Amino acid sequence: MSYIGTPPSNAFTSLLKQDFSTSATTGYTLDHAVNNANDIALFINFVRQEPTAAYSASGTTLTLTSATASSDDMYCVYLGQALQTVNPPNASVGTSQLVDGAVTSAKLASGAVANTPAFEATITTEQNPSDNTYTKINFDSEVFDTASAYDTSNKRFTVPSGQAGKYYIFGNSTLGSSSNTTVISAFFSIYKNGSLYKPSYADNRVNYTRYVHISIASVMELAVGDYVEMFGKVDVDSGTVEIRTAESNFGAYKIIE
Repeated sequence: MSYIGTPPSNAFTSLLKQDFSTSATTGYTLDHAVNNANDIALFINFVRQEPTAAYSASGTTLTLTSATASSDDMYCVYLGQALQTVNPPNASVGTSQLVDGAVTSAKLASGAVANTPAFEATITTEQNPSDNTYTKINFDSEVFDTASAYDTSNKRFTVPSGQAGKYYIFGNSTLGSSSNTTVISAFFSIYKNGSLYKPSYADNRVNYTRYVHISIASVMELAVGDYVEMFGKVDVDSGTVEIRTAESNFGAYKIIE
C-alpha cells in the first residue's frame, strides 16, 4: 500500500555483551542495570547458566550461586538492554520538532552566534580641514576587524556578503581649533552611502573653548554593500580647524537577532 510523506527510517537493533574478569568470587557488577536474572543470558565457559538457579541479578548486582575461578571465561548478553539506533533522513528535522528553548549554547559551535562582523578604527594623523565644512574623518588604523570589512584607505565600513541586518554604530571624536576659546560649534556625524544619516552637535557659543569631545551612536538597518563613514565639521572664530587623534574612534558590530 502506498503512503504519503517521508519514507520511514531503517533501524537496527543490537544486543549488548559484557565480558567479566573472573576471580574466586560470587559477586560481580553489571555495566547496565537490569530488573532480574531473566534480563541477561549468562555464559560460564561457554555454557549458558539457568537464571535464578545459577545466578540472580538486580540493578547492577550479579550474584552467582557458586564462585567462579580465575581461569573461567564468563560473559553475559543483555536481553533486556536492546540498543536501537535510528538516523532521521537528511533535512527531515525542522524547528517544529524542537521544543521551544530546548537548544542550549552548549549545543552550538564556538562562534556560531556572535556579534560579528565587528571592527574598531582609530586616527593616527591629525586633520586640518576647512572651517565650517563637513569633512570625512580619517580613521586610518584598525584596532580589530573580524571580517576585513573596514577599508583604511577609504575610511569606511562596508557590509559583507550574507551579513545584512541591524548594526550598532558608534564613534567618538575630539574636534577643535589651533587657537584657544575660538570654537563656536562642532558636528560629528554618521554618513550612510555618502549621505548624512545622523548628526551629533555641540553648541559652544556660550562658553567658547578650544576643543569639544563628541560621541555618537545609532542602530542602523544595513543591506549588503551599504557603507558607513564618519564626518566632522567645526566652526571657529579664528585659527585652524583640528580633528585630533586623541580620544577618537569609530566602530560597529552586528546585533544578534
